Amino acid sequence: MNKGRLEAFSDGVIAIIITIMVLELRTPAGTDLASLRPLVPALLSYLLSFVYVGIYWNNHHHLLHAAREVTGWVLWSNLHLLFWLSLFPFATAWMGAASGAPLPIALYGAVLFMAGAAYRLLEVALVAHHGHDSAIARALGRSRKEFLSVASYAAAIALAFVAPRISQGIYVAVALLWFVPDPRFERVER
Repeated sequence: MNKGRLEAFSDGVIAIIITIMVLELRTPAGTDLASLRPLVPALLSYLLSFVYVGIYWNNHHHLLHAAREVTGWVLWSNLHLLFWLSLFPFATAWMGAASGAPLPIALYGAVLFMAGAAYRLLEVALVAHHGHDSAIARALGRSRKEFLSVASYAAAIALAFVAPRISQGIYVAVALLWFVPDPRFERVER
């Protein structure tokens, strides 16, 4: 199957996710700088989630650029990823509104964990279709960064109940780890 519709659909869903997240931000009650203070947790949550969605979009773009075509399994794997990404607005809004409460921070980590696992499943589906000697397989190789990310999310979920701020710090650290675009595909595409 042609991959064009999958790319277009995914780009549209990701654009909607970002739009929903920004629409969750409320304007301050006042007109001075101090009236922004209560919104800082929501703004920081939005910023973190915007970066995460951007990271997924960027890596998804590179991953599908390397694909020749898609299969039914790839379509379902991609839909699975989009499901978890679609929960970002909810998890972001709850974490931002709850200002340090453990359960929303843990839920945010659970969404990150599941999105990471779903992205890995999409990679597996593409490699299974294109072959273990394909450009996608060579580009993906063995990524310690992916394993470290998912393991960090799991640790942060557990830590949320004893040290919520450390959990949030882990989420920021993992985002920073991925902020620089993944060069694996660019090396293979050259």
